[in-house]
Amino acid sequence: MAPFKEQLGDIIFETDTPPARLFDILLLWSIMISVLMVMLESVASIRLSFGSILRTFEWVFTGLFTIEYGLRIYVAYNRRRYLTGFYGLVDLLAIIPSYLSLFFIGTQYFIVIRSLRLLRVFRVLKLVRYLGEASILVRALRASRAKIIVFLVAVLALVIIIGSAMYLVEGEDNGFANIPVSVYWAVVTLTTVGYGDIAPKTPLGQFLSAIVMIIGYGIIAVPTGIVTSEISRATQPSSDHQLCPGCGKAGHDTEASYCKYCGTEL
Repeated sequence: MAPFKEQLGDIIFETDTPPARLFDILLLWSIMISVLMVMLESVASIRLSFGSILRTFEWVFTGLFTIEYGLRIYVAYNRRRYLTGFYGLVDLLAIIPSYLSLFFIGTQYFIVIRSLRLLRVFRVLKLVRYLGEASILVRALRASRAKIIVFLVAVLALVIIIGSAMYLVEGEDNGFANIPVSVYWAVVTLTTVGYGDIAPKTPLGQFLSAIVMIIGYGIIAVPTGIVTSEISRATQPSSDHQLCPGCGKAGHDTEASYCKYCGTEL
């Protein structure tokens, strides 16, 4: 039984063998089809004509994914690591909405979370090296965290002040019913979204809104510049690793300990 369990584990968790690769490809297609069916079911005309068929297939896919989830737990080399890891939690969340729909109407549409399982395509297509680029982005975001928090606090204070000012200038007669609604308008205007559901009517209010719009263009560029600067810093080799003491070559990775050309310790 142990060899069978090991073979099954290789098929489910590995990609180096033809059966494992076939399993992953079939899984990815099943995920895409199931998500597409949920999206189609949300269209009223399609739901009226093919609703029962779509729900039947939805439960078929849910049953298959439930069996697959159980098999993953059974053959996992480290069950706790799988259950508490990213993919384990996504696999669980991918099947829960269907069962919740038995008790809560509409929750089946959360099945679209299955699309997160498509991230396995990086492993199937041997694109794991691109995940290293994602780690650079994560490091840059972490390094930018303090600056972005200060920036967001400043923006929050600014929209409260602007919203309060617009409430005083425009008043309830022009749609600015209270300060929270005015702050909502300030957020929409400052971010240059501009829904248009609330608009100033007085000349002073329109002048103030024009200033807010101009400020918004400048504010949008701030977090972009902060993150871009940190990304640039994260992708550049540190000053200690620029040149190899053995061969004198540069271009090593940021966290490299040995030269990738000659193997000399950096």
